[in-house]
Amino acid sequence: MFALLATFWGTSFVAIEVGLHHVPPMLFAALRYDVAGLVVLGYAAVTTDRWRPRGRDEWLVTLVAGAFIIAGYHGLLYMGEQYVSGAIAAVIVSLSPVMTVAFAALVLREGRIEGLGVLGLAFGFVGVVLVANPDPGALGADAVGIALVFFSGASFALGGVLTRPFDTDLPVATMEGWAMLLGSAMLHGASVARGERLVDVSLTVPAVASFVYLTVISGVVAFLLYFELLDRVGPTELNLVGYLEPVVAALMSWLVLGEFVDVATATGFAVIFLGFALLKRESLAALGERIVGRGSPSYS
Repeated sequence: MFALLATFWGTSFVAIEVGLHHVPPMLFAALRYDVAGLVVLGYAAVTTDRWRPRGRDEWLVTLVAGAFIIAGYHGLLYMGEQYVSGAIAAVIVSLSPVMTVAFAALVLREGRIEGLGVLGLAFGFVGVVLVANPDPGALGADAVGIALVFFSGASFALGGVLTRPFDTDLPVATMEGWAMLLGSAMLHGASVARGERLVDVSLTVPAVASFVYLTVISGVVAFLLYFELLDRVGPTELNLVGYLEPVVAALMSWLVLGEFVDVATATGFAVIFLGFALLKRESLAALGERIVGRGSPSYS
């Protein structure tokens, strides 16, 4: 399940890059979550005890997820991938777990970042700078794309932190479906504000294939896998999926588009992962002990 999730989300960066040649970015993201939201909400209606939120807290947590995790993350990501490749976008988004730790400390006062944690945070941001490989004499389209993708990852991380304080009995599938629909409504609003139109969509085979894959596989199936794994293994182990996604994205970029990841991008990714390892060193050590324990033979 972990490998499937990494594959589905890693390949989504390349699928977005392909689709953006045929569909305006905000409209592309909005249409994707129109369909995915309806499918997930239908699934919730069949498999859970209620298909819509009740009360202020349940609607609020759904709205936060829709605004930050669906609209903010995907809107900025799709905009950014107009300027940078899917493989580079995946590397930058891998900073999200690092930003999650920082936001949790700042917003929720969950632990203090000090010592090696501060160094880990610094390594994470240095990694993004290495990927950006900035030219002091020019601020080009690549820099704009990297900034947009960076803020998309920040939106995802902040959304995850802001949903934590809400303790509700709302079924996950119900929350997910409504968050997708609320987020798609916001994306439609942004699309209209940007002047995007349905007549700008080119109904080519790559466009349709990209849309179907992103909606069904990377959207519906992957999010259901994500929440199932979150319940089984916990957030620390699941965060590691973000470090397999860029590997998948780089491989698919090479196979599908003939794009290669350069040394600066690969080095930046390694530095970002090192930053995450320093920030979560205690949790990763405990995780390693559990994994070793699972694999150890037992004697009677």
